[in-house]
Amino acid sequence: MKSIKPGRGPSGMSFIGSVVAIIFGIFWTIMAFSMTAGSPFGIEGSIFPLFGIIFVIVGIIQAVYHYKNATSENRFSEYDITDSSEEGDPSDKFIKREADDNYCPYCGATIKSDYSFCPKCGKNIRGE
Repeated sequence: MKSIKPGRGPSGMSFIGSVVAIIFGIFWTIMAFSMTAGSPFGIEGSIFPLFGIIFVIVGIIQAVYHYKNATSENRFSEYDITDSSEEGDPSDKFIKREADDNYCPYCGATIKSDYSFCPKCGKNIRGE
């Protein structure tokens, strides 16, 4: 049974983008603190640097997620189609499926193992 898996390339590129966001957040925070140092605006002047801190926090969370997605065996996303013998489906631990349930490779509808055509899209799923 074919399963949709993430592409390692897109996840790797998203990891690099997350690292760039972290670096941007660090520079933003440093520049914002230097520009608002001694600001007469009090609390309003300290809100500006918080945007950089938020960039860093979100960037770290995304970098960890995308690095794991790019390097681990069980991955989440929708870019590669793999066979169940190559990689397991990580959603199996969350979704309870019948033993004879399969899914249409064209539309994803649930089909029984003895069906030749998908009841939803009507495509031939046996390739006969």
